[in-house]
Amino acid sequence: MAVYVMMIKEMENDKKVVYKFGPNEDKLGKIEFDKETRKFEVAEKVNDASVSDEAYERWVVERIVRIVAREGGIFPERTSVEK
Repeated sequence: MAVYVMMIKEMENDKKVVYKFGPNEDKLGKIEFDKETRKFEVAEKVNDASVSDEAYERWVVERIVRIVAREGGIFPERTSVEK
């Protein structure tokens, strides 16, 4: 089963970036990444019956880590994860 996770940047400043994420725009969670401490905080769960919240969160964290490592920390307005 393939899973698509959309990520939409809600806000960004010098200290953090916040993304809404989920399978579609009707089911979105929210995650915050602290740029200084490099810690993540899930502010809202996706609550999708077909995929666990933990799976969505892990995939989004992996994507953000790749953005920091490979893309120089330039956070796009929209991005996605396909698993």
